[in-house]
Amino acid sequence: MIADGLDGIECLGNHVCVVGAGPIGLALATRLAAGGERVLLLESGGTSADSKVQALAAADIVEPFRHDDMMVATSRQMGGTSNLWGARVLPYDPIDFEHRSWIGATWPIEYDDISPYFADAVAATASGAPVYSEPAPIELSARDGSFDATPLERWGNIQAAQHIHAAAIADSPNLIVRTHVTVTGTEFAEDGRLAALKLADSRSGATTRLPVKMVVLAAGGLETTRLLLAAQREAPARFGGMDGPLGRYYMGHVVGEISRIVFNEPAVAKNFDFRVDSHGSYVRRRIAPSGATQCEHKLLNCAFWPVVPQIGHAEHDSAILSMIWMVMRLGPVARLLIAEKLRLANLTPEDSPLWHHALNLVRGAPSAVLFGVDFLRKRYDKKTRMPGIFVRNPSGRYGLSYHSEQLPNPDSRVQLTSDCDRLGLPRLSIDLRFLPEDANSVVRTHVLLEQWLAKAKIARLDYTCPPTERAATVLAQARHGAHQIGIARMGTNSHEAVVDRDLFTFDCANLAVASTAVLPTSGQANPTMTGIMLGLRLADRLLRGTALSINTSKVNRGL
Repeated sequence: MIADGLDGIECLGNHVCVVGAGPIGLALATRLAAGGERVLLLESGGTSADSKVQALAAADIVEPFRHDDMMVATSRQMGGTSNLWGARVLPYDPIDFEHRSWIGATWPIEYDDISPYFADAVAATASGAPVYSEPAPIELSARDGSFDATPLERWGNIQAAQHIHAAAIADSPNLIVRTHVTVTGTEFAEDGRLAALKLADSRSGATTRLPVKMVVLAAGGLETTRLLLAAQREAPARFGGMDGPLGRYYMGHVVGEISRIVFNEPAVAKNFDFRVDSHGSYVRRRIAPSGATQCEHKLLNCAFWPVVPQIGHAEHDSAILSMIWMVMRLGPVARLLIAEKLRLANLTPEDSPLWHHALNLVRGAPSAVLFGVDFLRKRYDKKTRMPGIFVRNPSGRYGLSYHSEQLPNPDSRVQLTSDCDRLGLPRLSIDLRFLPEDANSVVRTHVLLEQWLAKAKIARLDYTCPPTERAATVLAQARHGAHQIGIARMGTNSHEAVVDRDLFTFDCANLAVASTAVLPTSGQANPTMTGIMLGLRLADRLLRGTALSINTSKVNRGL
């Protein structure tokens, strides 16, 4: 059931309170409710976007060219950032959970601890089945196993999480959703337990106090960490102390292009088309180094896939790509077709003038029209949702996109400023930093991939810059902000981590965090799927009471 505002909310403190109705918060809350637990789910926004409410997330970004604007990185409405994303879902790899001495961070759990939640996480993302690899076709196979083309990324058939969980939201007798309710602070008891949440109506600013028995913060990586930092400001020893892990080790991914891939046989590119597999959702093939290769060369995890040339450069002479570029310039229309982050990434100051694209479109209008009609049909299919475009060409030449792990760095961090939003919560200062080692790993992985492609006679790489400039080019392109990893990470003690293996904050028995912020490493995969699996795991522990019983036995320190 959904209700709006603060009326009568003070009477709901005996429920498990989940803060944030994004993909992870909704998956956790609906699982708890299905298991018989009474749940109060608080959402700062409403059922649609509201610029006044979204402005509460405004932050001071130290280097704006490094970090996405908060209008793209966060979304205060039902469904959270699932309203903004492209719905690419895949889990972390087994190697991400293994001890890797060159990474500088370890996991307190193993891959097998979350693998039982694959199927339910797939259901929570409407992405078909937990199948993330398939045999490579003969033309992409090689005896040398240092790389392989078996990995698959999956795409959700339904983008927004609130639509996936619509039935549970509307019908569950155990779930109450309150919209336009913002958490502005916390109150702790003398024994260190969380006693109450300070709440405000997101529109009017009216306030109240909610006594709580159990709270799970699932408000997205940045906003969850913001609430924890505000609680720490009131008690500096809390959550590992002011010099501890909270707000540090901020990671996203290292993303960009420094080369073009040219297939020896242009027809090979068809293996990288977006397609619906036998499990009923779109998938796409990727190329990745094996775990053995990563260990041998001490690489960061990384994945590659071919992409169309830069659509803004009309020299591609493609009517289809020029049509897409022209549509992307129409913000309100383009946002219906593509994630805003991707739309902005495809519009650059170096783009060709409009007349050049118009000329391409005139020359190839029939093919562009046919493509457009087919794309819209597949995009708005009732069962599957085409997630993107990959336009093949006769030359077999494409951009090669990389999506690489970012190292945990204590100087990459978020902190509170002295300024507050209009409801009184201190704003964030965001300082996302990339290390030379991040770029060097990307370059070294390209070299090894180039060797594998050549040895297997699959393709060659044509670099866009000389060897001496490649690392600098990777760093120049490095920019993120949507994945929000590491800033409230999980671990074995409060000196190195904010939450334990069950996602409970150290020293506070009734406060847990369900967010990508708890992931101690970033891997090559988008983090939402793994975050959902951890959230489902937490829900099961709450339903069994095991997490709470474990944490109540802990000694309270500094609270």
